[in-house]
Amino acid sequence: VLDTQGRAVEMTLKQKGYCLADCKVGRYVTLALEAKNAADAQAQAKKISEDLLCNMLIETYTVEELK
Repeated sequence: VLDTQGRAVEMTLKQKGYCLADCKVGRYVTLALEAKNAADAQAQAKKISEDLLCNMLIETYTVEELK
C-alpha cells in the first residue's frame, strides 16, 4: 500500500531543496495498561495492537515502553 501522505510530504520537501531518501507519515497510540510487570504489559500491548489497532495485511507496528 502506498503511503500517499508520506509521498506528498517527501516530494514537497525535495522541491524545497531538502535532501532526504525517504519519508513516511504514520501514527502513535499511547496506552496506559494495568499489568504485573513490563513483560506482561508488552504482551498486552502486542495483543491489543494485533486485535484492534493494526491491519496486519498492510501495516506494521512496534511496541515501546515509555519512561
